[in-house]
Amino acid sequence: MSSTESSTPAGPPRIRLIALGDELLAGVGDARALGWLGRAVASEQGPDARIDLFTSAIPQETSAELAERWTQDVSRLTDAHAASAGLVEHRVVLGLGSADVTTGISLARSRLNLAKVLDGLERMRTPAFVVGPPPGLDRGRNQAIRELSAAFHDVCARRRVDYVDMVGGLEGHDQWIEDLSRTGGERPGQTGYGLMAWLVLHGGFGRWLGTD
Repeated sequence: MSSTESSTPAGPPRIRLIALGDELLAGVGDARALGWLGRAVASEQGPDARIDLFTSAIPQETSAELAERWTQDVSRLTDAHAASAGLVEHRVVLGLGSADVTTGISLARSRLNLAKVLDGLERMRTPAFVVGPPPGLDRGRNQAIRELSAAFHDVCARRRVDYVDMVGGLEGHDQWIEDLSRTGGERPGQTGYGLMAWLVLHGGFGRWLGTD
């Protein structure tokens, strides 16, 4: 067998899914330790189990902090050799939180921070999928989160990047509110993470992965 033949993939390339975000990306507070991301990936995994998930989550991370660290994390988790051989396809999920609201980062700055990350991924030719911040129980804060999510959505739309609007899907949802109330209001439990996963799956996650 020639070296060319031996390096030819025997089947579809593996999908290396690199996920960056805050504590909700890691499923903090979920008794099943899956979070929305684990549930969404499990739903799309398939019998060949070709999705490899690498998660890097930082509690209460702002968009500014994400913009500072993303390059190092993605580069470290990228297998350039396997990608060049056609054995691996890389994808990046961004799970954006609402820490920008807490820390007072302006909407203009939040937009620039996300744009920096997405433009960098575009230069790397790595597809991105963005999930926005979910609402809480405080109506006043939810208004600010809604505005932040709209800003993030606009940045993604201008770059034709998939975006899941969690605020629009969950604000006022009875099961979401009940779940947050049970957990103290700071983060969801199993029900809430399941609702988030449902929105992600119906937001084109499988199509973006190429597993749908």
